[in-house]
Amino acid sequence: MKRWFFIAMAGLLPGMVAHAAQVGLIKIDGAIGPATASYISRAIDVATDQSDECLIIQLDTPGGLLDSASEIVQKFYASKVPIVVYVSPAPARAGSAGVFITMAADVAVMAPHTRIGAAHPVELGASGNVEQTDDVMKKKIENDTASFAQSIAEKRNRDVDWAKSAVLDSASITAEEALDKNVIDFIAQDLPDLLKQLNGHEVNGKTLRTANATIVEIPMNLWEDFSQLFLRPEVMFILMLMVIYGIIGELSSPGAILPGIVGAIALILVLYMSAILPVNVTGLVLIGLAIVLFIVDVFATTHGVLTAGGILSFFLGALMLFSNAAPGFGLSLGWIIPGTVVTALFFVFVVGKGIRAQFKPVRAGAETMLGKTVNALSRIDSAGGKVFIEGEHWNAVSESPADAGQPVEIVDINGLTLRVKPKQN
Repeated sequence: MKRWFFIAMAGLLPGMVAHAAQVGLIKIDGAIGPATASYISRAIDVATDQSDECLIIQLDTPGGLLDSASEIVQKFYASKVPIVVYVSPAPARAGSAGVFITMAADVAVMAPHTRIGAAHPVELGASGNVEQTDDVMKKKIENDTASFAQSIAEKRNRDVDWAKSAVLDSASITAEEALDKNVIDFIAQDLPDLLKQLNGHEVNGKTLRTANATIVEIPMNLWEDFSQLFLRPEVMFILMLMVIYGIIGELSSPGAILPGIVGAIALILVLYMSAILPVNVTGLVLIGLAIVLFIVDVFATTHGVLTAGGILSFFLGALMLFSNAAPGFGLSLGWIIPGTVVTALFFVFVVGKGIRAQFKPVRAGAETMLGKTVNALSRIDSAGGKVFIEGEHWNAVSESPADAGQPVEIVDINGLTLRVKPKQN
């Protein structure tokens, strides 16, 4: 009896194991950056610890930073759990950095009516203009990126010629063409269809059992969520404006403290982000020049010429700040134009008045009476006389005599005595 029981259990065991199998799933929707690389790296570790059959990365990206893509590819190569990149849902794309990520997967899959390609490098210099980059340097970067694509294609037995053309010629193809050219392994309609086709697929000597697998999504943690939102050109642009407003606001109104603190914190964050994001140095210089022009125009009698130059310099600087960025890391006019207008108004109406006020003579207490006109209460001459001003009687002297009731102008204050002069009608 026991013998038949063990035989029955042996027959049921494979089905029980298959039923208990699970696959990890993460969804990447947007530009590839440091936060994405961190998320994928952690997800691979989690999937490995969970003994998942594989990790599915559902991808839809316009591209991103090549350094982040390279980091992700390295993690793919070192992964103990099979990696499946699934470009989905339609009309999703794997552009630029997404090409390398897709091709580097153990299994590359696309949904119908999706696309892949256009991996030409665009981070080619501080000028932000690909066509004006030094030809030798441009060629070096293109060749290096093409070699990167070629090495991935060779390792994963994919079409090497297309991989190179995606970089050198910005070639882009549909899912159907990608399957025909051996860029991907197969096309799947949706996740259930993907699991069905993955079942029995062999990866690095392991046969995947995914037919009845449970999909377990691995969400971003709090830090990855924050980094995904924070490490963006738009956020850095806002922080740069906070640096400008905060520090200049503190200089124009010494002792305010809060603007200086906010500006200093924003400056630290900007420096941190500039080491990660593809910032254009020329753009930073132009923005710095704009600030100088705004401030100089406060003191110079240029009738707004320098302010106009500052506005133009700030606009061009903001336009170029991320002009050499990878796809998905640019700064749109929807941010640049409002930022330029607000900054110009800030300097013209806030900073200008604040700085001018610091250079005006001190006007407080009795000194506020200087320049005012009052009527003499009695005859005023060098020997003295009386005036009534601001609810008080004051002694007054005048080099030119003034009769009682005659208007006099206060020209100086000496202790408790006002020096006046007759006001000519």
